[in-house]
Amino acid sequence: MTKISNINTNKTNHFFITLFIALNGALIFQFLHTPIPWLLGPMTAVFIGSRFNRINLYWPRWIRDIGLIIVGYSIGLSFTKTALYQIAANLPSMLLMTTLLICFCAGIAFVVAKLTDVDYPTVLTGSIPGGLSQMITFAEEMKGIDITTVTFLQVARLMMIIFFVPFLVFGPLFQNTGKGHTGSSLLQSADQTSAGNFPLMLILFAVISVLSALLAKKIKAPTPFLLGPILGTAVLTIGGLHGPDLTPPVLDLSQFMIGGYIGLLLKPEKLTNKAKVITLAIISGGLMILCSLGLSLLLVYFRYFTPSTSFLSVAPGGMDQMGILAHAIGADLSMVSGFQLFRLFFIYFAVPPILRWIFKIKKNAKST
Repeated sequence: MTKISNINTNKTNHFFITLFIALNGALIFQFLHTPIPWLLGPMTAVFIGSRFNRINLYWPRWIRDIGLIIVGYSIGLSFTKTALYQIAANLPSMLLMTTLLICFCAGIAFVVAKLTDVDYPTVLTGSIPGGLSQMITFAEEMKGIDITTVTFLQVARLMMIIFFVPFLVFGPLFQNTGKGHTGSSLLQSADQTSAGNFPLMLILFAVISVLSALLAKKIKAPTPFLLGPILGTAVLTIGGLHGPDLTPPVLDLSQFMIGGYIGLLLKPEKLTNKAKVITLAIISGGLMILCSLGLSLLLVYFRYFTPSTSFLSVAPGGMDQMGILAHAIGADLSMVSGFQLFRLFFIYFAVPPILRWIFKIKKNAKST
């Protein structure tokens, strides 16, 4: 009993140290006026702090999960009936963009595997965008795939996207976005409508968001603590109920909860060939960002989306991070989430069987 108590005390102490480091990172990034400082600041500070062996950092997963629930609720509010019709009309574009992005990633993985002598199945599994947990689970199931390399590639790509995409979307290329009827405006109108029933609606939507997250986890849905609240809140919103908008401090808090957790994910010390794999991750991540920029231009040209909405819709990051960015820059939150959600389900259901088929053919070709 004493041993368990000591372990819990150590975890608590380590968490408060991590919290202090993350908070300082957020304040520094806010002082420097960087994009989304309460996500990038904690992520960067905790990552740097974790490199010192004498400091044992700890960030409970449940804190990250609460942050995801808050973000999921905010995204779910943008799914009105009008937004749903717009998403349905763009399903062919979603399928085309997702397929092109994954094919491009497969091509990048092939070139990188040839240049670095890392086996292709490992590089390909580590390069599939937007499916961190799914691809890591897939790597565990497949024989011959280096799960450490896959994990590092996935997390390194995610961190590159989270860090570089904000500077792109807040840069001169995306300044004249022409917000139109964006997710932010939808949230504001919802907030005004529900002002009279604020306490009741807040409790209702909070309960639904938590229950939806737990249900999504129980049925083993992808990223359940984000997907559950999105769908639960969207159902209520489409049904005519309007949840209250979240204030900027609450959204900053949710970013802080997520950023501290992401900062601890990357562990380069566990790699067997650090220089090669780190170079591989940087090259593939940079090429994916360039590919996303190219695909976003197609959406701007053919679908008349704003540049920021187009880029965040196809950017190979996580739906939570792209949703946070869309909210911050005034892009169409429902459209960005719709594209990201479609890709998440495509990767979850379609990509693993396709990869198994490809690897089986490759294995049979080697044996003959």
